[in-house]
Amino acid sequence: MSTERYFEDFSSGEIITLGPRIVEAGEIVEFASEFDPQPFHLDEEAGRKSLLGGLAASGWHTAALTMRMIYDAFLAQTASMGSPGITSVSWRRPVLAGDTLSGVAEVLETRRSSSRPQMGVVTFRITLANQKGETVMIQENPIFIGSREVPA
Repeated sequence: MSTERYFEDFSSGEIITLGPRIVEAGEIVEFASEFDPQPFHLDEEAGRKSLLGGLAASGWHTAALTMRMIYDAFLAQTASMGSPGITSVSWRRPVLAGDTLSGVAEVLETRRSSSRPQMGVVTFRITLANQKGETVMIQENPIFIGSREVPA
């Protein structure tokens, strides 16, 4: 993929649309079987009996889906240089089999790195919702993004 966006192209307040992405029962079970094998992530009946109300994706599965949605929406065409981590993540509602996720990535802050002038740090707040408009996850994290030009 070609790089179309650099650090200089992001500005505070910008909103980038994510999704939509349908979450299928089979992928919930597959992810949970490997990484989070709690009953409510593996079995519809166990999920219905739990406080989650149905077969529910692991929060970590939701985070992984979010990463893919971020990549598809803008990161693939960005001079991304990685991330120092996630500042915060909050799972607000369960993601159930059949839910359609969509969301927004809001640019909270941009700042040029003082120690590495070839890049800047863009901090995003990702808000993910289901098809009912209910917020299912909020995540904040900085991403290192390469600069188009290195200041003198």
